[in-house]
Formats: sequence, C-alpha cells, structure tokens
Amino acid sequence: MAKKKKAPKSNIGKVFSVGMQLVGAFGVIKQIKEARGKNDKLELADAVISAAAVVTGFALLIRAMRESDDELTEADAL
Repeated sequence: MAKKKKAPKSNIGKVFSVGMQLVGAFGVIKQIKEARGKNDKLELADAVISAAAVVTGFALLIRAMRESDDELTEADAL
C-alpha cells in the first residue's frame, strides 16, 4: 500500500508546489526537444512518461487546492 502524499496546507507551500511543477514542465519540454533533435525514440519515450508525471502532479495539486477551499467554505457556513 502506497503512502498518501500530504498536500501543502499553507499558501506558501502551495505556491512552492506550483513552482516546482512548472520547473518540471520546462525540464520535460527541453528533454522532448533534445530527444526529437537526436531522433532518439527511447529518450522521447522517457520524456513523454515524465510529462505524464508532471501532468499528474498538477492534477493532484489542483485537487488538493479545491479540497482545502471546500473545507474552508464548509467551516464558514457553520
């Protein structure tokens, strides 16, 4: 059973997480360009898989942000 990754609770943590995902995205774009330039299919496959990981990371971060917003609105309603 995999450990559940904790979502950042503070705004600074959320901004830091977004920044890390953006850095990862730029790295993947560079990796894809280099692989296409070399015509290296294995490197390109690695870059595509890395891109999928970045997209998944963004999706998890967005979900965590929405859940924290939902918790705040529920607390305000009480």
